[in-house]
Amino acid sequence: MTAPSLPFDPAQFPRVKIVHSFQELVTTPFSGLVNALCWPRVLSGDFEEVVRKVSATEDIATLDEDLLRSLPLSAAGKLAVDTLIEDRRALVALGLEPVLECIRRYPTEEEPGIVPIDVYSFHADSATAPADTFLCSYTESSSEGILNEEAIRCTEVPETRARLLAECGGADDESFRQYLTEQCFDLHYEAIKGAHRYSFGLHHFWRIAVDYPGSPVLPCVHRAPDTVPGRPPRLLLIS
Repeated sequence: MTAPSLPFDPAQFPRVKIVHSFQELVTTPFSGLVNALCWPRVLSGDFEEVVRKVSATEDIATLDEDLLRSLPLSAAGKLAVDTLIEDRRALVALGLEPVLECIRRYPTEEEPGIVPIDVYSFHADSATAPADTFLCSYTESSSEGILNEEAIRCTEVPETRARLLAECGGADDESFRQYLTEQCFDLHYEAIKGAHRYSFGLHHFWRIAVDYPGSPVLPCVHRAPDTVPGRPPRLLLIS
């Protein structure tokens, strides 16, 4: 079997740890600097054929097992479907609720505000209780990560913070913090000049840290890939 290759040099990104199995992916604790785990894989099958045979026209279509099994596919396409179902079932077995999505584009703000809050901007996932995000891109572009040290919260950029404070009516510190949290502004980041970014790559299985009370590590800062008009949809498993 061909050895998997990564689209980045792990030595340059100490917050990413490489693991070698699904079991290691789900059991390795986040600690120290590490807030992202990657299980590199080389997958067989024609995932692009699966996307071509899905007739959904909505921006984000959820694919279930019945739909996948009903597609008229070649042997390579059916092999890809087997992998998609196996990956999803592995996360379900953990008590998670993963979704397989065929994504043409994500929703964006009709009128962008002071801080962009769509998934195309660098952001951290959040939860009210301990949680992780699992994801795997099978086709098209993949998610992109950045080191926490090379990102700054949008709300900490002086010019942006001043505009937000003015929009909030010059509220006191506690009210202002609550306002930033309610609007999810404090979950979005800007890359500093010269920041190094890493691609999650295709077929690799990731588990990334989420921002929740008491988390032992900083959340993984990442973003969805830009939509390219005319390109096929992105096939993504996420939980």
